[in-house]
Amino acid sequence: MNTRTRHEAGRYLYAIAGAVERPAYGDIGIDGAPVYTVSQGPVAAVVSDITEKRIRPERKNLVAHHAVVKRLMEETTVLPVAFGTIAGSPKAVQAILKENSAAFVEQLDRVRGKVEMGLRVTWDVPNIFEYFVNRHRELAELRDSVLGKQRGPSQEDKIELGRRFDRLLAQDRERHTDTVIEVLAPRCVDIKQNQPREEREVMHLACLIDRDARTAFEDGVFEAAKRFDNYFAFDFNGPWAPHHFVDVALEV
Repeated sequence: MNTRTRHEAGRYLYAIAGAVERPAYGDIGIDGAPVYTVSQGPVAAVVSDITEKRIRPERKNLVAHHAVVKRLMEETTVLPVAFGTIAGSPKAVQAILKENSAAFVEQLDRVRGKVEMGLRVTWDVPNIFEYFVNRHRELAELRDSVLGKQRGPSQEDKIELGRRFDRLLAQDRERHTDTVIEVLAPRCVDIKQNQPREEREVMHLACLIDRDARTAFEDGVFEAAKRFDNYFAFDFNGPWAPHHFVDVALEV
């Protein structure tokens, strides 16, 4: 049986906020733990007690972590901390806040009153290679040349075909992303491009917007989508805490 007291327990960090008057948020943390604040000067860490030195990225823990951050951002501006960040004691938390105070204040000021929206655009096709063959003559001609060889395609032929496809894929992604950003940029404070996670993904954007600008952002997504045909799928989500626009890399 674990007999560590609250005083001995570690502190699990959810987010950094400005110094707040509200000291506690109820039993909403991981494993139902009470969530409260540890303050140091102009900033505060939102934490809960934890007896483990490490925490597994299980679904229930991830859900609890993100639920706390979502609850916080409904009331104030926060800098989300990466999942699994644990400090050894209240003094360790205060040391983190003191050491990074200036950087935290600067980032809080930059994202104050703002939220993050995500936009993912994909090619809605069953076979992305065949889709590109049908739209790029040079790829179709190379494919036909490679497959039409009497002795079959060599390894070099396959590599060259793959290179040509990858180059055209990158070019189309860049062109389509520029089109969307042109429409969204006036509606966003900042836009960051994330690396596509699969071949069919055209773009994966993180958009920082004013909290009250969601309708304008969503209208922008629909306006951008009109510039594309039915082979493209647009999916936006949020609002989220500004994960992609802050840097809370803590050494604990």
